[in-house]
Amino acid sequence: MASPPCPTRQPTFPRTHPHWWQRSWVRYGALITLLALSGLVILALVREQTGTRGFLVGLGLAVLPVPLLVAAFRWLDRVDPGPWRNLLFCFSWGACAAALIAIVANSFATRWIATATADPASADTLGATVIAPVVEESAKAAAVLLVFLFRRRDFTGIVDGVVIAGVTATGFAFTENILYLGTAFGTDQLTGGSGIASVTAATFFVRVVMSPFAHPLFTVLTGIGFGIAALSAGRHRLRRALLPLSGLLLAMGVHALWNGSAAFGAYGFYAVYAAFMVPAFGLLTWLVIWTRQRELGTVRAELPAYVLAGWLTPVEPQALGSMRARRVARRHARLHGGKEAARAVAQYEAYATSLAFLRQRGRRGRAGADYAVREREMLDALWHRRGAARPALDHAARSTAPPVPRPAPPWAHPYGWPYGPYGGGPPAPHPAQTPYATQTPHPAQAPYATQMPYPSQTPHPAQVPYVPYAHPYAPPGPHPHRP
Repeated sequence: MASPPCPTRQPTFPRTHPHWWQRSWVRYGALITLLALSGLVILALVREQTGTRGFLVGLGLAVLPVPLLVAAFRWLDRVDPGPWRNLLFCFSWGACAAALIAIVANSFATRWIATATADPASADTLGATVIAPVVEESAKAAAVLLVFLFRRRDFTGIVDGVVIAGVTATGFAFTENILYLGTAFGTDQLTGGSGIASVTAATFFVRVVMSPFAHPLFTVLTGIGFGIAALSAGRHRLRRALLPLSGLLLAMGVHALWNGSAAFGAYGFYAVYAAFMVPAFGLLTWLVIWTRQRELGTVRAELPAYVLAGWLTPVEPQALGSMRARRVARRHARLHGGKEAARAVAQYEAYATSLAFLRQRGRRGRAGADYAVREREMLDALWHRRGAARPALDHAARSTAPPVPRPAPPWAHPYGWPYGPYGGGPPAPHPAQTPYATQTPHPAQAPYATQMPYPSQTPHPAQVPYVPYAHPYAPPGPHPHRP
C-alpha cells in the first residue's frame, strides 16, 4: 500500500532564474563603473597634457558642435526614436572608454615604432595613418557591437546603426577636440600667438568648423554594416558577421586617407576634403534620408491591417506615415491638452511605428518567438493612449490632407457631356476599369487584412485562436472606434 504524500514536501522546479552575472542590473552597474573609471582616467590624462587653462579652453570650444551633431542624429531617428539611455551610453563610451583606449594604444604603438626604427618622424606618420585608424575605429565600434548584442530590439535597421555609431563618434571627437585645442592653446601661450593668426584659431577652424562630421562619418560606415546585418535573415549567419566587419574595414580605410592627407603636399588636406569627404558626406546623408522615407512607407503599408481589426482609425496609417502630420498632431495635443497630452501622442506615434516594423519583420520571418507577446504589449500601449492621440491624429490628417479638386463649373463645357445638355451625364465606368477601392474581391482571393471582420462581427476573444503574422485580434470593448 502506497503511503500518502508528505504535506510538508514542496515540489521541485528547474532553475529558471538567470545567474547573477546575467541580470540586467549587474550589467548596467558594470558598464556604469567602467565608464566612470575611464572618464576619470581620461580627464586626468588630458589635463596633464594640456594644463588646467588649456583644458578649460579646449572644453569650452570642443562642446560647441556637440549639440548640433546630437540633434542632427536625433532628427534622423524621429521615425522610430530609440531610448535616450542608448544614446547616453554611446556618447559616454566614445568620450571616455574609446578615447582612453585610443590615447593609451596610440602612444604605446608610436613609441614602440620610434624605438624599433630610430626615426621619430616616420613613427608619427605611421602611427597617424596606420595605427590610429585601426585603434580608434575598433574602440568606437565596440559601443555599436554592445548595443547590437544586448539591445537588439532597439537595433532594427540602417538608421539605428547610423545614429548609434554617429553619437559614439561625436563623443570621441569631443574628447579629442579638447586635447587638440588645449594643446594648441598651450602652444600659443609659449609663443605669444593670439587672434586669428593663433594656433588655437587655426585648430578650431579645421576641426570644429570645417570637419566636425569627420569622426561621425568614419564610424557611420561601421554602423551601416551593423544595420544591414540587422536586416538580414537569421539563417545568414556568415553574412551577418561579414557585413559589420566590412563596414569597420571601410571606416578604417577612410580614416587612414583622412589622416594621411597631410602627406599629399601643402594642399593635400583641402584636396581630400573637397574631392572625397564632402561627396561622401552628401551620399551618406542621402542614403539615411532615403532609408527614413522607406520606414515611413512601411508604417503606411503595415498599419491598415490593424485598422480593419479595430485597433486604429482609418486615418491613422496615413497620419502616422507623415512626419508633418506627426508634428501637427503633437502641436494640437499640446495646445489643447498640455505637455502630458503631447507626450502621450509622441508615445503613441512611437509605439505605432514599432508595431509596423515588428509586423514587417514577422511577415519576413525575422520577428522571433516572442512576436505575439511584443505585439500585444504595443497594442495595449496604443489602446491606453488613444484618448489623447486619436483626436490629435484626426486633426493632423485633416490639416495635412491634399486639397480635393473642385468640380468644373457648367460653363467649362458649354456643350454638355458629351454632345450637349441631353447627353445624359458622364458614362459609367466599365467594371474592368472600376477603381480598386470599389471592387469587392472574392473571399478566396482577398488579402489577409481584408478577411478580418470588424469588431462588431468578431466573436469572443477566447473563441478566436491567434495566428501570428496572419491578422491582428480585435481590441477589447464593444466599439473600439469610440474612446
